[in-house]
Amino acid sequence: MSFGNWKPTVVVQGILWILYGLLLQPEPGTATLPLLMDSVIQALAELEQKAPATEAGRSAAAWLLSAQGSGTHSPLRHFLLEGKGLNTTDLDPPSLSPELRGLMGEVARHSVQDGKEYGVVLAPDGSTVAVEPLLAGLWAGLQGHRIINLSLESSATPPDTGVTFPDLADTSLGLSDASPDVTSADVRAVSPNVSTKDLDVGVTSPEVRPGSPDVQASSPDTKAKLPTAVDSVLVVTLAGDLGLNFLQGPQTWNHSGVGTEGCWDQLSVPRTFTLLGPEASPLTTAFLNGALDGALLGDYLSRTPGPRPPLSHLLSQYYGAGVAGDPGFRSNFRRHNGAALTSAPTLTQQVWGALILLQRLEPAHPRLQGMSQEELAQVATHASKEFTEAFLECPAIHPRCRWGAAPYQGRPTPLKLPLGFLFVHHTYLPAPPCTSFKRCAADMRSMQRFHQQTQGWADIGYSFVVGSDGYVYEGRGWHWVGAHTLGHNSRGFGVSLIGNYTAELPSEAALRAVRDELPRCAVRAGLLRPDYALLGHRQLVRTECPGDRLFNLLSTWPHFDKNVKPRTARRASSRSKRRPPPMILLSTDLQ
Repeated sequence: MSFGNWKPTVVVQGILWILYGLLLQPEPGTATLPLLMDSVIQALAELEQKAPATEAGRSAAAWLLSAQGSGTHSPLRHFLLEGKGLNTTDLDPPSLSPELRGLMGEVARHSVQDGKEYGVVLAPDGSTVAVEPLLAGLWAGLQGHRIINLSLESSATPPDTGVTFPDLADTSLGLSDASPDVTSADVRAVSPNVSTKDLDVGVTSPEVRPGSPDVQASSPDTKAKLPTAVDSVLVVTLAGDLGLNFLQGPQTWNHSGVGTEGCWDQLSVPRTFTLLGPEASPLTTAFLNGALDGALLGDYLSRTPGPRPPLSHLLSQYYGAGVAGDPGFRSNFRRHNGAALTSAPTLTQQVWGALILLQRLEPAHPRLQGMSQEELAQVATHASKEFTEAFLECPAIHPRCRWGAAPYQGRPTPLKLPLGFLFVHHTYLPAPPCTSFKRCAADMRSMQRFHQQTQGWADIGYSFVVGSDGYVYEGRGWHWVGAHTLGHNSRGFGVSLIGNYTAELPSEAALRAVRDELPRCAVRAGLLRPDYALLGHRQLVRTECPGDRLFNLLSTWPHFDKNVKPRTARRASSRSKRRPPPMILLSTDLQ
């Protein structure tokens, strides 16, 4: 199928059918295919091949939405993703194979139950992704980057808020033209309890980002500006769930459980995903990954002129080498790209607006009844701050189970936190930087085997290892003494970059993880002192590590301690100069 013959309505039909599969499938845990993103892409490709490229696809989409809507558990998504007010039809949607249909039923809805996470799949970059917010973002993006103007003069506004709002239909975000495909009739069809006076629908131009001209950061300490509009892409992927998660009160804000990771039962044929945190909120790492992917791809679709590519093609690129040949626009760098898409002040406005909208859609919502705008603003501020600082600005760390770590041999020694040092290394061998999860994970296993089997150590020596694939890999982690800097292992974290950086530098993403993201988040979590010192391995041990080029760059970074002079490395014998080291690391320089 050529892009020129591709119809956006057919894509919408495919997404709706995936969601609709939830109504027809058994409970979580019964799919027969491995829970892989590649399987989801395969299902989309099958739908795209079978769906007729005709206007009938739009009627079928409306029919599917009508059926799915009765069982939706998200009023915001049901409202914002509602299709045109078409009559339901007797058209039969294209059928999937039983295996793919079972898979779609398995992943259509995200949930956390008894320490297990459902509705998630393993992506090629090693990350785990919730499918529901991903599809919601794609769906919203296909409708156009819709801006829902919050005009609160109607009876749908909770009577006890004491707040009135002007009609912003002609002024929101500087927009004057409504989308020809979205009318007030559409809004009326979405929710019989919300009139056309409540919400007006506009579409941003490619140059306008939601909230950018007149949005101010809301803060409990300042007079917050009420949000005038919400962006449907951000609300259905991220903002709505952030707001609902933080509605439980201030006591949860400092221990929100945001970004909990987990482990698959196996990586080749993943079936069960078990969370590592016993008190994980629904805002797990997998959910936030799916939400960010949905927001980024939805934003891309809304700004891409037709003909748009089939979704299977788009997802293959995004979870592969990069969208439209851009290696920076792929799942490996979702956090960095997400930070560029929305700021904390903008996200605060979106979360607040989502809660206002939910108050109108569900006036009897048990967690929203009686809440003032000031209280909603406070919730939105803390939700956005926690998400931004604890997730978006932190590095993505693959846990040990993700790269296939062998068990620790013996009993680990706990660190006395917070520590005062960050020691930087390079692995030297393997010399080529690893740029894929498959390669980086293999390098981690190889280093661990060498440390355990040849060196006789309890585990891989490093606290963390940084690849050039956009990820940090957990070694001994934040809590156990490592074997990385002889005589100083208990005083600091040892972080190594995979590669030989004697004559070249790591990727910018790898440098950013070591320079900014890892220490910033460690300080915030109380694991690293705010006045920590950064040192190259050669400043404490006789070694060339971390390589001349990298060390010279380290000496320009904040927190670098110039008062500790490098120690001269032992001069190698002429025989050793003729041969490369037989193993991955210059092991005598580590422990």
